[in-house]
Amino acid sequence: MSLISKLSARLQNHPKRVVFAEGEDPRIIQAARQFATKKLGVPILLGDRQRIKIAAARLNINLDGIRIIEPERSDELKSFAEKLASIQKYGNTQLQGNPEELAKLRNYFACLMVATSGADALISGATQHASSGLRTILQVMPRQHGVETVSSMLILESEEARFGCEGVLFLADCGVIPEPTAEQLADIAVTTASLAGHLTNTLPKVALLAYSTHSENARLASVQKVQSATKLAKILARDLGINADIDGELQADAAINPFAALSKGVTGSVAGKASVLVFPDLNSGNIASKMAQFIADIPAYGQILTGLDRPAAEISRGASAHDIFGTAVIVAAQAVDKLFLYPKLKD
Repeated sequence: MSLISKLSARLQNHPKRVVFAEGEDPRIIQAARQFATKKLGVPILLGDRQRIKIAAARLNINLDGIRIIEPERSDELKSFAEKLASIQKYGNTQLQGNPEELAKLRNYFACLMVATSGADALISGATQHASSGLRTILQVMPRQHGVETVSSMLILESEEARFGCEGVLFLADCGVIPEPTAEQLADIAVTTASLAGHLTNTLPKVALLAYSTHSENARLASVQKVQSATKLAKILARDLGINADIDGELQADAAINPFAALSKGVTGSVAGKASVLVFPDLNSGNIASKMAQFIADIPAYGQILTGLDRPAAEISRGASAHDIFGTAVIVAAQAVDKLFLYPKLKD
């Protein structure tokens, strides 16, 4: 059974509210219909009500069980504007515009819904540059306790169950930080591991990747950074009480292929068994993830944002309705306490 199927089955017992900032997009409407039909919770579409109805009619989609909100007509506008003004005053955030007008924008409205518990998770990015949605999320959403860095995670699910966690690989960071420092890489490794463990109920095996494996005399700063990040990640995971096996620096083949690890003399609990792959920079992460998606035709979900206190995803403009539905399942499951998502079996 796929990860999305497993999480969907569990969400039926703990349904969640997912707000979609671009509710008029046909792919969003299709994903929302599937989310509601499977009884996973309530999808919330932001946009013009009439346009959403017309788009749904063209797709022959029933909107029952789907909530539609027109931000500029919402009763929440006043309180949301006050929330933005408070963030601007006390959060060291320079908002580009008047809080009353910004609150009407769908990205801000969606973030404010989640920040004020009007929704459990949000998805944006379907029709805009990633930087636009990310800027809003970073301004409004609170950070995860003990973590300074917001990054992103892409989930690949292969039919090859011998890779990762039964075929599931968690890749980070593939969408936010161009040149992460060692400290940021450590944050990325730990927050990604935490979410991977939450979603799969397994011990995450984290590999911090480089072009070399366990170099004793690394000369390049890029390799030294990964080595330093590995040490910092182990300390941070321990301090935050996050259980994960962490190793680095490792080449990609030594991280996910047991034979390659053995042939290179790499031992340990992560070697050849990694489920979380942490890339040294955005170039390598973004390129590798897109190569895997389009050459190997592997389903991908995300980008799931990590380091935030609330679940959020910034999807690609090229995402399909299937990708968006899977991403909605993931952020909704992220909003479920792990004790409820994976309750202990009773005797």
